[in-house]
Amino acid sequence: MTTPFWTVLIAILIPFFLALLNDLLRFRQFGVFDNNHPREQTAKLTGLGARVWAAQQNAWEALIMYIPSVLIAHIAGADPVQSTYAAIVFCIARISHSTFYLLDFSTLRSASYFVALACCLRFFWLAANA
Repeated sequence: MTTPFWTVLIAILIPFFLALLNDLLRFRQFGVFDNNHPREQTAKLTGLGARVWAAQQNAWEALIMYIPSVLIAHIAGADPVQSTYAAIVFCIARISHSTFYLLDFSTLRSASYFVALACCLRFFWLAANA
């Protein structure tokens, strides 16, 4: 399996990690874990809990662009070394994005978002030039 494919797995695991953290913060903030209405309870989170929820949602959304871009580059026969670089930078950017979300560093969070987006566009560029 190629490095870009491994990074797809990493990218998929990020929102699951954030979901676990969200659950812990829900329990900490409310003292009870409402498994019957988890989205309603999550909507009431404040501070760090609310930022974790937002980071989780953004992590899911990032997969919509990342997975197809990796697959298209692979199918097109894009340069594997350049694809590996783009994949690693994407993962670093997405992990940074979540971290900056949790720390409430909005400017750095936005910058890391655009770096990850640029990596996805890089995959398409590599595919187009394969």
